[in-house]
Amino acid sequence: MTARIPTLDIRRFTDPVDGRDRDAFVAELGAAYRQWGFAGIKGHGIAQAQIDAAYDVFKAFFALPEATKLQYHVPGGGGARGYTAFGVETAKGAQHFDLKEFWHIGREIPDDSTYRDVMPPNLWPSEVPGFREHGYGLYQALDALGARVLSALALHIGLPEDWFADKTDSGNSILRPIHYPPITADDVPNVRAGAHEDINLITLLVGASAAGLEVRSREGEWVPFTSDADTIVVNIGDMLQRLTNHVYPSTTHRVTNPPGEAARQPRYSVPFFLHPNPDFLIDVLPSTVTADNPSRYPEPITAQGYLEERLREIKLK
Repeated sequence: MTARIPTLDIRRFTDPVDGRDRDAFVAELGAAYRQWGFAGIKGHGIAQAQIDAAYDVFKAFFALPEATKLQYHVPGGGGARGYTAFGVETAKGAQHFDLKEFWHIGREIPDDSTYRDVMPPNLWPSEVPGFREHGYGLYQALDALGARVLSALALHIGLPEDWFADKTDSGNSILRPIHYPPITADDVPNVRAGAHEDINLITLLVGASAAGLEVRSREGEWVPFTSDADTIVVNIGDMLQRLTNHVYPSTTHRVTNPPGEAARQPRYSVPFFLHPNPDFLIDVLPSTVTADNPSRYPEPITAQGYLEERLREIKLK
């Protein structure tokens, strides 16, 4: 029988009955990420009504005419903000593009920020009332939840609980509402999202409307991970894998096409990609280097440099 990817209640960390339960949560979360690179997080405190309101405005945008949506595409922007059309993004090494279109919401920063040159202003579709309010509200909620997850992981690898705080407070994080249109042919060679690993520190996936997410186990088996409605799926990205010298693996995952008539239905999902500040230097943490796990990355790289390198690989730049 296939092992199940764990789901944990983060209230054991944020509002524990006692310190022992908090320590146990940290140990269990760390163990889940060591084995899977994935875990479900419940008890996160983000109201279902807030999630539903965000999904409603995202669906309304994707229902707009293609010509209208394309007005929000930024040529040469690498998809950093606004709209990216169907058939553009391609998983690293894949032959076929993903079956999706998406929108990017980034962090709101002042124009005089030192990061403005790599973190452009957001675009907001005027055709969809409430898009900014609900879209950025969900961005902020997931950003805060991600910070709590990183606090627990910091403790697990022997760092101060607030170690990540000043390294992600201006992070180039992205909320990505995705629309996978209905599949109308039976012989499509593409999958909705090809096998890939995420670029960032951690990814928080909220409220996928249909099954399809699969995670590749260490044994090479594809394990479906369809979470309960009150659970947010959180997985490790390549930046955290590199920072922790692969103590936390960035696990390959994909979104498959459903069988039969289910393929004729659209699928929506909203991942939040939590990034470090652009000038953060990704350098292997000394605490993760051992005789059995020597440093795999002798040369550090900035978060922005790493991001640009990877965006080229997936055809967004």
